[in-house]
Amino acid sequence: MEDKVILFLLKAKRATYAGKGSEFNPSRPESHDLQFGENDLLYIDTYLGGEKFAGEEAIWENGKPFWAMNYCGRVISSEFDGDFLKESLVNVSYDMPYRGPREYIKGNYTYKCAIEGDFEWFSGYEEIYIFDKKIYECMFHGGLIV
Repeated sequence: MEDKVILFLLKAKRATYAGKGSEFNPSRPESHDLQFGENDLLYIDTYLGGEKFAGEEAIWENGKPFWAMNYCGRVISSEFDGDFLKESLVNVSYDMPYRGPREYIKGNYTYKCAIEGDFEWFSGYEEIYIFDKKIYECMFHGGLIV
């Protein structure tokens, strides 16, 4: 089951925010909602804000929620590049299916992600640097819902 879900989650992440997918009707005032479904699985990512933001990603199977991740972050500098963040997030991997890879570098930008725990119960932190200057940070946590 976990393999199926993680592979679905990777596909969903690449088809929604990270992949510059289309937004759906907001579920709450001023929210941004993206979703992806396949067979009996549904993924929804909903967030509030922009430069300072909070959100939740969740997966449902046959209409029942069973996994979720909350996140909260902020842009620290005008040098932040949203396209670089999305490019980092689209490189999410099977062994770290939460946000992006442990490290992703392009030009002067470096994305870093650290995780504690596993798919069932985890927390993490991601950052983006330009040279040695931190310009973005985000905390996240989640796991299985019973």
